[in-house]
Amino acid sequence: MNNLHLYRLVYAILFFLSIEPAMGQTVVEIKGDQFFINGSPTYPNRYWKNLKIEGLLINSRMVQGIFDDLNPETAPSFAYPDTKKWDAKRNNQEFVSNMSLWHSYGLNCFTINMQGGSPTGYGNSKCINSGFNKDGSLNLDYLNRLDKVLKEANRLKMVVILGLFYFGQDQYLNDEKAIINATHQITDWLFAKKYKNVLIEIANETSENGSYDHKILYPNRIHELINLVKEKKKNGYRYLVGTSFRGLVVPTSNVIMASDFVLIHGNGGSKPEQIQDLIDKTKKVDGFRVMPMINNEDDHFDFEKETNNLSTSLKNYVSWGYFDYRFKGETNIIEGYQTVPVDWGINSERKKGFFEKIREITGGFKK
Repeated sequence: MNNLHLYRLVYAILFFLSIEPAMGQTVVEIKGDQFFINGSPTYPNRYWKNLKIEGLLINSRMVQGIFDDLNPETAPSFAYPDTKKWDAKRNNQEFVSNMSLWHSYGLNCFTINMQGGSPTGYGNSKCINSGFNKDGSLNLDYLNRLDKVLKEANRLKMVVILGLFYFGQDQYLNDEKAIINATHQITDWLFAKKYKNVLIEIANETSENGSYDHKILYPNRIHELINLVKEKKKNGYRYLVGTSFRGLVVPTSNVIMASDFVLIHGNGGSKPEQIQDLIDKTKKVDGFRVMPMINNEDDHFDFEKETNNLSTSLKNYVSWGYFDYRFKGETNIIEGYQTVPVDWGINSERKKGFFEKIREITGGFKK
């Protein structure tokens, strides 16, 4: 073999190796007000009760999939009932092992957080649950668990809404410089891992009422972090990004103008009319345009009723997200997906009601 042929062979091998990871990538895109996965709209040609489902993300809040408590005083309070110990690896493994089951029912998206959510359902404990160190650098144990989740989601062609900051946890970062550093570092890590099935939610329920310690996470400034993510590009690609607001709170104009998609929350909306009002008011905010809207946290169900928060969202072509925690008085681990420890299976009546409803709506996927 002469040098020219050898060069061509080596070049061909290197070229194949360079594109091989991309061939297996799951890529989420936005076109107009629709989400696309690998070039096709989600749930192609799907309608339910004359409502268009194509292009939506039917999702669930599963934020504790990489949870840990770094406070040795409070970690034992999250112990599993069978072992009497808390185990972050077990939690992560059981999360990943159930993802294909969720997907089979038609779930094509879920939210997971670098700083989790309240592990007691609502309110905060003294736990320390942050995938960021004090200076904004990344906690490698959290990254390892997140990588397992994103890898499986990529295989299943699922979209992940990755939340970065959570009230009750952002105070464990030193200052705004650390918040900015954390945003840079997690975005760069996603680029390095070549995941393209990720939507970024800067903060869960941005608010200026004292929930967040760092003012850059307040509604009037959080667009700075949205724009930071948007400005980071690699090989012509950038991450789609937005942030959520508290239950029934209308997003602000600066956030809508900066965001690729609008995140709203239905918590507190015990009547479907409240969800309709939230959607109507959001569409009137200056800067709103043809863009996707996602209700990615809603703790009201009534799936057996003709009209509920889910159906109201779908009627308005708004994606909907299930938020399930252990209600007051509930002690069985099978209840809820937010309260730690979590049973990630589909084995409570609420969970069964949700997944059976989305299989009806979407037609489900082959397991």
